[in-house]
Amino acid sequence: MNAAQQIQALQIHEDQEERELKGPERAAVLLLALGHEHGAPIWKSLDEMEVKQISIAMAKLGPISPIMLDKLFKDFVTKLSAKGALLGNFDSTERILQSVLPAEKVATIMEEIRGPAGRNMWEKLSNVQENVLANYLKNEYPQTVAVVLSKIRSEHAARVLAILPDEFALEVVTRMLRMESVQKEILDKVEQTLRVEFMSNLSTTSRRDAHELMADIFNSFDRQTEARFMTALEENNREAAEHIKNLMFTFDDLSKLDAGSVQTLLRQVDKDRLATALKGANESVREFFFSNMSQRAAKMMKDDMDAMGPVRLRDVDDAQAGMVAVAKDLAASGEIMITKNKAEDELVY
Repeated sequence: MNAAQQIQALQIHEDQEERELKGPERAAVLLLALGHEHGAPIWKSLDEMEVKQISIAMAKLGPISPIMLDKLFKDFVTKLSAKGALLGNFDSTERILQSVLPAEKVATIMEEIRGPAGRNMWEKLSNVQENVLANYLKNEYPQTVAVVLSKIRSEHAARVLAILPDEFALEVVTRMLRMESVQKEILDKVEQTLRVEFMSNLSTTSRRDAHELMADIFNSFDRQTEARFMTALEENNREAAEHIKNLMFTFDDLSKLDAGSVQTLLRQVDKDRLATALKGANESVREFFFSNMSQRAAKMMKDDMDAMGPVRLRDVDDAQAGMVAVAKDLAASGEIMITKNKAEDELVY
């Protein structure tokens, strides 16, 4: 090969490396790189027209240089990692479960996730109608009922006790008065029994309460939208508004954490997120978090907040929602305890 041919070959190679992949070509390269084993599930999810377009593009690809492949993968990962690229919700979760589990099993799992509202068994029980719960508990041992009623919200326990037969209810009250701390093994066994024998049957006969669904929606609103809808709802139906408020868990509710729980939460939250969240918090919530820090850490946090200057309300909402999500995850794993208000029993997650 003479010098001219070498230069021409090098130019062709460079052109190949710089060629921009478009549309179906990009999908074709990714599927080609994934191969049969990893690409098969993706092929199965495509419709006939998409399969045809990608197949034609794949057949006409020609050589794909390492530089082109590397650039495509980096672009793919960047877009996949970008905010909003993936959406995790009930529907997407259900679709994935349906692809690997029997329909009956999926239905049971989704009902457990969706409701009644609550992140653990005891909170779920607090949202079951008192007559339904009482009708189940009246056939249980008084000691078991005492354990259950000691774990759910006190006002709900009161309504359940009022429905139970008098003699049986009095025995339950006596057991509750004598009851000391319950061993975790016993608590787990009671919880498992409730889940298998009660909640699973309940889920097949009842739909999710509309107030529970609306509480989830309100939790996802930014504060301005939430305030707008809540104000309108309070004017139209104050009872429904109060019901929804009681089912919601907000950033302000974090100020009701005990000292150990808030310390655990603070260790898990990035300081920049905390600063942004507190920037838009009311004074009492700010002081609650500052009082649970060392004087030095509190001063540094205040300095950071002052140095931030004006912060967009949307960023504050995102930071506060992120902290609530972290708290709920910690509660679900049993690392902290959260409660809605002082009148409630603490909920152990």
